[in-house]
This record gives sequence, C-alpha cells and structure tokens, in this order.
Amino acid sequence: MSTDTTDTTDSAGATDRAGTTGTGAAWWVTNSRALLKLAFPLILTNFAYVALTTVDIVMLGRLGAVEIAAAGLAIALFNQLRTTGTGLVTGVSNLVAEARVREDRERIGAVLFAGLFWATVCGVLFCAALLLVGPLLVLLGQDPTVVDKAGEFLMVMAPGMLPCLWFQALRHFTTGLKRPGPLLAITLASVGVTIALNYVLIYGAFGLPAFGFVGVAIATVTVFLLSFLAFIAVILRDDVLRPYLTSPDARRWNGDAVRSVWRLGLPISGTYASEAGFFSVLTLIIGSLGAHALAAQTVLNQIVYIVFMISAGLSHAASIHISEADGRDDYVTARRMGLLGTAWGVIATLVVAVVYLVIPNPIVSLFISAEHAGNADIIALTVTGLLIAALMQVFDATQNIGNGILRGIGDTAGPFRISLVGYWLIGLPAGYLLGVTADQGVEGVWIGQTIGLAATAAILLVAFLRRVGRLHRASAGAPVPESEPS
Repeated sequence: MSTDTTDTTDSAGATDRAGTTGTGAAWWVTNSRALLKLAFPLILTNFAYVALTTVDIVMLGRLGAVEIAAAGLAIALFNQLRTTGTGLVTGVSNLVAEARVREDRERIGAVLFAGLFWATVCGVLFCAALLLVGPLLVLLGQDPTVVDKAGEFLMVMAPGMLPCLWFQALRHFTTGLKRPGPLLAITLASVGVTIALNYVLIYGAFGLPAFGFVGVAIATVTVFLLSFLAFIAVILRDDVLRPYLTSPDARRWNGDAVRSVWRLGLPISGTYASEAGFFSVLTLIIGSLGAHALAAQTVLNQIVYIVFMISAGLSHAASIHISEADGRDDYVTARRMGLLGTAWGVIATLVVAVVYLVIPNPIVSLFISAEHAGNADIIALTVTGLLIAALMQVFDATQNIGNGILRGIGDTAGPFRISLVGYWLIGLPAGYLLGVTADQGVEGVWIGQTIGLAATAAILLVAFLRRVGRLHRASAGAPVPESEPS
C-alpha cells in the first residue's frame, strides 16, 4: 500500500463528502476549498518557475531594444519546443495517479522511466532544431540583426532543453503522487540563483568576464541543470518518493509504459504545441513589423505569461478532481468541478485585469527601462497591449482550464482538434488581417489573438458540457443518440 494515503484522502475525500449529495452554497464552498487546496501549491510553483524567465526579461530590458527583441525571439522559440515536450510527459501524472489508486508500485516506476525516456528524446531533437533554425527565421521576414543575436543566445540556451524536460518529467511524477511540495522550494531557490547569475554574468564579477547579452542564456541553462539536480536530491531524501526513483522498474525498459505515456501525451503535446505555435507565429508576424514591435511583444507576453500560471494551476487541480469523479462515475460532480474551476479562473483574471487598467505604466516600467531613449516607443506600445490583454487573459485562462477539464474526463484528442480551429482557423487569420492587411499594426495582431482565444474557450466549454452530459446519461443507463457529439 502506498504510504501517501493521507494526501489522497484529503484531496479526494472533500469531493467524496460533498459529491452529489451536497447542495447549494455548501457544495460550492466545500469544493472550492478542495480545489484551491490542490491548486494553490501548483500556482505558487508556476509563479516561481515563470519568475526565472521574468528575471531574464527584466535584465534584458536594461540592455536595449535589439537585445530584448533577439532574446524574446529566442525564448519564444525555446518555449515553443519546451511546451511541446512538456505536453508529451504531462500524462505521467495521470498514469502515476491511476497506478497509485491501484497500489501498483511497479507500474509507477515504469511510468517514471517512460517519462524520462521521452523527455530525453524530445530534448535531443529540440536542441538540434533550435541550433538550426536561424536561416529559416530570416526567410520568414525577421530582422537579420535580431536573428543573428538570437542565434548567439540559442547556441548557449539550446542544450538546456534536456535538464528542463527532465525536470518536467519528475514534476509530473511527484504531482501524480500528490506530493508537489518540493517543487516550490526548488523553484524559489532557482529564482534567487537566476538573479545572482544574471548580474554576475552580464556585467562580470568575481573574476568572471562580462558576457553581456549571452550571459542571460548561460545563467538560464545553469539554473535548469541545478534545478534538475536539486530535484533529484530532494526525491532521494523523501521516504515516499525515493523508493520509486531507485527501484529497478525506474531503470529498465517497459514497452507498455513507454507506449502508454506516448499515447496519452501525444494529443496533449499536440494541444500544447498548437497553442504555443499560435503565439510563436503571431510573434513572428509582429517581428516582421520591426524590432520595437517585437520588443513590446516580448514584454507583453511575459506579463500575460505570469498571470497564465494561475489558470495553469487551476486547470491541473480541476483535472485531477474531475478524474476522481470520473473514476466513481459521478458526472454530476465532474460537471460542477469543471464549472467551478472555470469560474475561479475568470474571477482571478478579472481581478488582475483591474490592476492592468489602473496602473498600466508602472507595470510595464518594471520590465523595460525608460533610461534608453529608444525605449519610450516600446513602453507606449506595450501599455496599449496591456489594456488589450486585460480582456485577452480572461479568455486565455478559460481555454486553458477547458483543456484541463476535458482531460479530466479522458478527452485529450478533443482539445487538440479544437485548438486547430480556434487558434489557427480563427485567431491567426484574424491577427494577420487586422495587424497586417488592415494595417493596424501590433495592436491589430493582439486583437486578433484575443478573438482566437475567445473562440477556443467557448468551443472547449461546450465540448466539456456535452461530453460530461453524454457520460452521465451512459452511466445512468439512459440511451445516448449515436449522432450526439462525444
């Protein structure tokens, strides 16, 4: 029997007790507590993790427009592939959770091996892709000067893909066992190390030369590696986690586990890649409008990315609770938990939107220095984008949680198909038409992006409600029309 039964009872038991027997405000209060109890440490960890790239952007904002544009382009490409690889190992948490419920310790070790295997495969392939992407960027209309500097940045940063994805595989392993605690401590420590290394490597200190712009990339790769090693050390000191990591099952090939992680993770990876690709292509469109526009996009993306971490935590927590309800064939609770998670995402982003509307200039000034004469236009452009983002991030949160709640009832292919429609058939054409064809510039691209996210969010929610309704009727023995969408 797994020794972490207390954690399981605490998080799942709240739903069991409130479940379908709860009514009115009591149900919503009880399950909000259960949802937020699981989501809160995940959100804090996400905040700490995104603080790593936030520190990089803030430091680069002190160096100039070309530097922040080039690094922003490099980081966008890196994150595109990192997100894709992370999606492939995200299913590790679900598979580990299923094995934990069945008390199948061998399966947990095998899934951990499979997660690290796919993280390694992705890391090697994506590292090579980042090192070879330069000429393609020039053909796509990017400023050659910016591309050259982005290439310098990626030359150093690309190898960091391996420890970054190894870390993510371990993260989902511990989350599946409902022991995400070590993540927060490690990531918080990483923030402090990143700040110190950035300062030392950019400007030079302690006998080290001033690497300038490339120093940020060196610091980032170093922190990725140190974070992974620290995570290994923490797991080895944990009486619950250590036996899984050191078991023979975690060190030998298991074809079934490797295939299971692939089958579950591939559509998740496709969804993540579709979303990240959507933002990356829009970034390339904005990059064709000039270095100042690309610099503004870099800062705005980072600000929105910080807030996105709230919905990421809520999405994962809601997904786990819905999976538990799905395992009990309790689709009334599953439906309610989906709506509850979505509601909390909307509430959180609306609160942040008020802050954007009240103090946009101070927020932007945190990321880019007004000391450089050329930065005044970038700051003004980013402030305008922040006002658009006040609405955009509400839809962004909703579609992110929509992915999670569909995943909770076992649908990983649906979100991928929906993303192709919302992002690529609606959002991307809208962004191009408004930004380039209608000559509305970067603001037009941002508005088109918002339209795409809104459409995706709406379709995901409708799909969730239809599918959970279908499952509820099937579990109750009621006939389900064959023509009804699944």
